[in-house]
Amino acid sequence: MREIPKNKISEKALTVWKISACIGSLIFLLIVVGLSVGVYFLELPLWTTAIGLTIWVIYGVITILVMPKIRHRLWRYEVHEHEIDLQYGIFIVKRVLVPMVRVQHVDTHQGPLLRKYNLSSVSVSTAATTHEIPALNVEEADVLRDYISKLARVTDDDL
Repeated sequence: MREIPKNKISEKALTVWKISACIGSLIFLLIVVGLSVGVYFLELPLWTTAIGLTIWVIYGVITILVMPKIRHRLWRYEVHEHEIDLQYGIFIVKRVLVPMVRVQHVDTHQGPLLRKYNLSSVSVSTAATTHEIPALNVEEADVLRDYISKLARVTDDDL
């Protein structure tokens, strides 16, 4: 059996994922507040608000405090001469091998949160799908993008 990939993503990914989860949780809270307004104006039962708030608290704790740590611990990648090895997932851990001969292009991208924490994601596109290595330091992501691109060209030239 093959060893797990060696490289981890940046520790700063935890902060970015927690902030993203907070934003999602705030949106969920707005829905619960809307439900509370419905309780008041539409004379709905009060327990609907209590259930909504309970679900919001559980959702917030799981998505903000638990999931980012598990996600970070399980996310691994490694680039070999002939393939890219990815391992990720929380409940279902996926292991993906992307052959270099299938790589069509590689790019890096940042959203506002990634940019604030000097992180970037690397996307590897094949004819069928796009695979992403999230939240790497910008310099590491640029080097990795160039390295994968170089390996994909070499593999292409060998055919």
